[in-house]
Amino acid sequence: MRYLAADKLVGCLALLLPAVAIVSLSMGTVSIPLSQIVEALFATMGGVENSQTNSIVLDIRLPRILLALLVGAVLAVLGTVMQGLFRNPLADPSLIGVSGGASVGASLVIVLVGGAVVSPLAGLSLISFGAFMGGVISTLIVYRVATSSLGTSVTTMLLAGIAIGAIAGAFNSLLSYFSDNQMLRQISVWQMGNLGGANWLKVGIMGGVSALLLVVLPAQAKSLNALLLGESEARYLGIDVQTIKRKLIFLTALGVGVSVALAGLIGFVGLIIPHMIRLLIGPDHRWLLPSTALAGASLLMIADSIARVVVLPAELPTGIITALLGAPFFVALLIRQRGEF
Repeated sequence: MRYLAADKLVGCLALLLPAVAIVSLSMGTVSIPLSQIVEALFATMGGVENSQTNSIVLDIRLPRILLALLVGAVLAVLGTVMQGLFRNPLADPSLIGVSGGASVGASLVIVLVGGAVVSPLAGLSLISFGAFMGGVISTLIVYRVATSSLGTSVTTMLLAGIAIGAIAGAFNSLLSYFSDNQMLRQISVWQMGNLGGANWLKVGIMGGVSALLLVVLPAQAKSLNALLLGESEARYLGIDVQTIKRKLIFLTALGVGVSVALAGLIGFVGLIIPHMIRLLIGPDHRWLLPSTALAGASLLMIADSIARVVVLPAELPTGIITALLGAPFFVALLIRQRGEF
């Protein structure tokens, strides 16, 4: 199978990213021309008093776009890491149980306390806190089940993650059954994934986590390449397999836990993007990780832009759009790949 030049793809994706962001800034209930967007950005730098356009661009759309960019990049990179760790192109970041646990945590908060705002972090709700804690606890359970004196078994972790996901689904169904109509709607909307609650606090939190992950994970590219050969072969090449697995698992739990806590459950990005990019440029993680980060960021910004305008004046949850956009394209790539063998 012929692959594209990885450096050229990274360059194209790097050029695409700001273009998508600028177009996304102009889209919404109120369409804003590019000239006014530029004026709003420069007016703020110059300390000019805010107008209505400035407020829309800087207080509503820009935080939302930046949150979509960061969440999309993190989910795509973590999907690449999980597929490399499990040596399975169908793996995704939720495989270790973090999404299921986060969903239970968020649903529990909605049912018990209604998701009141946590003070003093105005704008960060108890739902986000509950989702993060649920994701962390479920990941710890999966890791503990899969780890013995012989090390951590990725096969056992896969099965444990599936089991935790099933248990989480049962708990979510139970909580939904005892919810009233308002709670049930809130749970459903949160589980669909929604960036409508974006603010600068969430962008700052996600930015800090993203910076950590996007600095640390590329340094593990050679280890991930070695793991593709098998754990025994990786050990022979001098890789501390157990330490690498532990580091990757907990970084994934951190990234997915924060992403889900801030943006809800957004599926397909961590599954489709790594697989698509791997089909295009091959399995070398030195190029896969930056490529998937750029592609995931663009995909989620595009999906969120469509979600804002497709049923005006209402908005669709972003997770619905990622599924509608990603799944057919994923199937088309698989059909194309099959025809090349």
